[in-house]
Amino acid sequence: MPEVAVRKRIITVEEVFHEGGPPAAVPLKRGAIVTVIANPFAGRYVAEIAPFMEDLKPLGAAMARALVDALGGDPALVQGYGKGAIVGQAGEIEHGALWHAPGGYAMRAVLGDAKAIVPSTKKVGGPGTRLDVPVTHINASYVRSHFDALEVGVPDGPRADEMALVLVMTTGPRVHDRAGGLAAADIQGRDGLR
Repeated sequence: MPEVAVRKRIITVEEVFHEGGPPAAVPLKRGAIVTVIANPFAGRYVAEIAPFMEDLKPLGAAMARALVDALGGDPALVQGYGKGAIVGQAGEIEHGALWHAPGGYAMRAVLGDAKAIVPSTKKVGGPGTRLDVPVTHINASYVRSHFDALEVGVPDGPRADEMALVLVMTTGPRVHDRAGGLAAADIQGRDGLR
């Protein structure tokens, strides 16, 4: 497999102080990192693409560490996560699926072996395409207070022969969450669900 060729990286962090109600005691931070890489399979059908996941592992680890740093540097601050990919128009949706393991396992490792599956989304699109990346709690997917999504995109990417790979993390529940369900304080942490 070819080397991973990175064109650019974007890191964004937002702080949410309130959503129309009282200000939060601690603002919620929501962060995303997007890395635009060359798609080595663009423009043709390649039957065997799975080995490229191994090549993406170092990128996943570097992205996860950079995003934790952007959110304050302490992995213990992170409570929610998600991942995604936007594949340029000369690629196919399956190329974005190659990000599932390298992106997800990298975040779980950096965050101390988080237990919940990392929610994911992907699509094919051109420069400026936006992607809503789902977020759930890092240790229990059924914690409703942490159901969220971050919209990401790259103004000049992905170009037709590129992919934009995404990781997102949050430092807590939605501000003013009150939809009930399993509370983060009640996570049993055995199966990644509850």
